[in-house]
Amino acid sequence: MLSAIFRHPSLVVPGVGAAVRFAPSGWWRKPPFLPVPDERYWQFRMETAYGDPRAQPSERDLVDALRWSHRVRGRQR
Repeated sequence: MLSAIFRHPSLVVPGVGAAVRFAPSGWWRKPPFLPVPDERYWQFRMETAYGDPRAQPSERDLVDALRWSHRVRGRQR
């Protein structure tokens, strides 16, 4: 999924912002020491988006979601 973001340089900053928003509090204290969402939260998001908690978003879905989030967050400022 990271490769999708790096193929679209304008999405690097929104991608980092999304990672931080999805990351659980204190993520830096537990392995893998990365801002990875909690598994239960990710499953909930995948079930609400795709109807399957094991679903994996496509690269296109990721790019579209980041672009949408960036536009919406820009309007809120």
